[in-house]
Amino acid sequence: MVKTRHGVRDFGFRDKLGYLFGDFGNDFTFLLSSSFLLKFYTDVMGIAPWIVGVIMTVARFVDAFTDVTMGRICDRAKYGDVGKFKPWILRMCGPVAIASFLIYQSSLSDMPTAFKVVWLSVTYILWGSVFYTSINIPYGSMASAITGNPEQRQSLSTFRSMGSALAGLIVGAGVPLFAYDDINGATVLNGTRFTVIAGIFSILSIVCYLLCYFLCTERIERKVEVTQHGSIVSLLKRAIKNPALLSIIAASVVMLLSQLTLQSMSNYVYPNYYGNVEAQSVSTVVMVLSLFVAAAVAKPLSRKFGKAEISAVSSLAAAGVSFILFLIRPSSVWAYVAVNAVAWLGLGVFTMVSWALVTDVIDDAELRNGVREDGSIYALYSFARKLGQAAAAGISGALLSAIGYSDETAFLPSVVNGIYNISTLLPAIGFTALGLILWLWYPLKRKTVLANSKFLEEKHRKI
Repeated sequence: MVKTRHGVRDFGFRDKLGYLFGDFGNDFTFLLSSSFLLKFYTDVMGIAPWIVGVIMTVARFVDAFTDVTMGRICDRAKYGDVGKFKPWILRMCGPVAIASFLIYQSSLSDMPTAFKVVWLSVTYILWGSVFYTSINIPYGSMASAITGNPEQRQSLSTFRSMGSALAGLIVGAGVPLFAYDDINGATVLNGTRFTVIAGIFSILSIVCYLLCYFLCTERIERKVEVTQHGSIVSLLKRAIKNPALLSIIAASVVMLLSQLTLQSMSNYVYPNYYGNVEAQSVSTVVMVLSLFVAAAVAKPLSRKFGKAEISAVSSLAAAGVSFILFLIRPSSVWAYVAVNAVAWLGLGVFTMVSWALVTDVIDDAELRNGVREDGSIYALYSFARKLGQAAAAGISGALLSAIGYSDETAFLPSVVNGIYNISTLLPAIGFTALGLILWLWYPLKRKTVLANSKFLEEKHRKI
């Protein structure tokens, strides 16, 4: 049964702003991990990059259980005075922030390697697989409870992506300015300063989560009998028969592989290949500006051509730009920043519509199965995003080890050339795969989405 909750205000800018703060809070810890954890543990803690990659990959197998379990918990939860998703944001904002801070304890750098590996494993799994999951799944699922209107959902998706971009600006531009030292001409990460930065980001994430909680309103109730959900096995059986869900999962994996490789490898290509961390900060500002341009054009373009259609074209354009960078290898760091901005613009279009694509998949699954499973389907999607995160860290870590990277070899010519190759060629491959998946496999093009929305609106009106 679907109904609009009585006595709540209409959807408006307050909801958009609150939803923006939700991903703002998420990405203070998520982007810190995806962009700097590998660098911190290789350069400060002295752990081989392939070991860090393995730990991050293993954690994703834990997520296979925790993400889906949290999704089922959300679907089975009862509606309270503020809804059924919002309470989790209030409960878990503190634990996720504390666990993130514990990961980056530079005071433990002199401990035995085995201790540091165990410390990373435990704190990283607590942060990502337990606490981050328990706040991110309800937050993402909440979009369909805030509004049922497709255009309003697109606005939520855009504002969510803008929140992520703002966090990316602070994390990506701020950390290089304050966390590095110049030692004998080499740019070196300062572990103590980085730990302080991690603590500040944890505090900011709590503030953002609280703003999300108080500004957003759940106004759509979807009551589904527990017996309709079936088991997790039933959910997975339905998932493997759903091309929309499978293709958006595949798209998310390769998108995160491309995006996070660009972000994490910037910690190597700018200080090691170009010897310029100031350019790294500027590149982050340029990246965010590119995303805001994407936000401005995504809604009108998606209304006219379709979300999947414009995402496919823009992703293939980003692939071409990344491959050009691989070929021309500009000697000027500023030329590298400028050309890379075009790739970020291409990726940004998909980023701005991606969360609206997920709600389209949830609607389509309801039509297919007769079951509304916002939390469970979002959990599968979130798990896919974490797989992309792990793939970026795992592959980057393995490739860094393959080219012989360590704190002693970080500035050898063969190593820095290998860093450049990883930073450009791997995203080019990922962007290509993303564009092809959206164009050839993902079935929810513009006409189908509009038809699904109209059918569900009529269905719910009759209930």
